Amino acid sequence: MSRFPSNSRSAPQRFDPRRPQAVADVLDRTDAFRALRAGVEQMAALQRDLSALLPDYLAANVEPGFIKDGVLALFAAHNALAARLRHIEPRLLGDLQQRGWAVNALKIRVRPQPMKESAPPKQARMSAAGASALHELAESLEPSPLQEALAKMAARHRTQGNR
Repeated sequence: MSRFPSNSRSAPQRFDPRRPQAVADVLDRTDAFRALRAGVEQMAALQRDLSALLPDYLAANVEPGFIKDGVLALFAAHNALAARLRHIEPRLLGDLQQRGWAVNALKIRVRPQPMKESAPPKQARMSAAGASALHELAESLEPSPLQEALAKMAARHRTQGNR
């Protein structure tokens, strides 16, 4: 017989590590995680406020840091954005204070973003007829750097067409 009646809604849920759980429930389990959750929620709220206060090009490239001793660290993607942030710093500081943030100063730092993978180089394709015409043109020219370049290009495209 159970301590709780079967129709009672106050029966505590047992922890089952095999069942999926909401992150909020996991973070509420211990005091250390509660503090982490509070910090994460504060950062999310600060990010939302910055997105509302900054122009789109800045909001997309600026990340908030933690507030320590009334100083908020802001991380810009590159020097030009950091310079723009410094230019609007007084207005931004006032706007953050009006929204209730306990911030007395901003510390603007540059945190370079990782390089995005570059697009693969373009691969030009030429039809067999085009490669043949290019080869004929190269044959008709006097020896010169242009004639050599055309001959190489025609040869490269002829071999690509055979694949």
